[in-house]
Amino acid sequence: MSKFAKIISSGSYLPEKILTNKELESIVDTSDKWITERTGIKERRVSSKDETSVDMAHHASMRAIENSDIKKEEIGAIFLATCTPERKFPSTAVLLQNRLNIKNAFSVDLNAACTGFVYALDMAKKYIESGQIKYALVVGTEKITSLLDWTDRNTCVLFGDGAGAMIVGASENPGILSSTIGSDGSYKDLLTVNTDLEYIEMKGSDVFKTAVNTLGKLAKHTLEINNIDQGELDWLVPHQANERIILAIAKKINLPQDKIVITVNKHGNTSAASIPLAFDHANSNNMFRSGEYIMLEAFGAGFTWGSILLRF
Repeated sequence: MSKFAKIISSGSYLPEKILTNKELESIVDTSDKWITERTGIKERRVSSKDETSVDMAHHASMRAIENSDIKKEEIGAIFLATCTPERKFPSTAVLLQNRLNIKNAFSVDLNAACTGFVYALDMAKKYIESGQIKYALVVGTEKITSLLDWTDRNTCVLFGDGAGAMIVGASENPGILSSTIGSDGSYKDLLTVNTDLEYIEMKGSDVFKTAVNTLGKLAKHTLEINNIDQGELDWLVPHQANERIILAIAKKINLPQDKIVITVNKHGNTSAASIPLAFDHANSNNMFRSGEYIMLEAFGAGFTWGSILLRF
């Protein structure tokens, strides 16, 4: 029996509509300079009115399946991370399963906000290592712009829509080396959705400070438990929330900028879709090499956090 779980392929999808900072200047009291200096974001994608999280997940999943050497009938589980489901129930994962016409899998949604994909990948790893399934489809998909108050310049400039997916499978050789996840509900009101208006509300400075502190410690911990020196890490694929947060975390582990996958400038914060979108961007552009150490790391509302260390 195979002892390890390994990422076999990836795929992604971005809506057609691009919303630039310049265009936002005509919508809300902001400027390209203000957004860029504080976040690094230059543009983001916005899904059409009729486009759902399932639609985007379907596009990304099909590309991940096409990029693998497996048949979709071999997929034993679908782990889907989202906080913008198409329906209250049934789950987005089940709707995706039906769209893909996969019959022999179980499907489940996970909501850990921006950390959701890391949670989903953690579950896939454990199910595969236990021998219960051979292949899993892991998806992050978000229509996060549906939760924005377009008059609130502190939040509406940050987010974008999209989806990313991976096929994870059993392997004789180490792939996903470790996964660490955590949460602390005492921070629940710092980043949340107003239940009356259904809009995102955020205390930005508090989120920033806690994210940098938590993720810096988590990055060091992830390397330590795998007995890997900071200089041995080849790539960091972080949650794409804010370029300043990303660079602050990298500084804590002495990682040069050319070893960080950064897509926040083009995608904005796509919540649970952020890491698989960034990973697929790098993967499809042949940035990764066999045997390299890659760390995935995320932080989200709750607060939630998580990291994955893998060997490509």
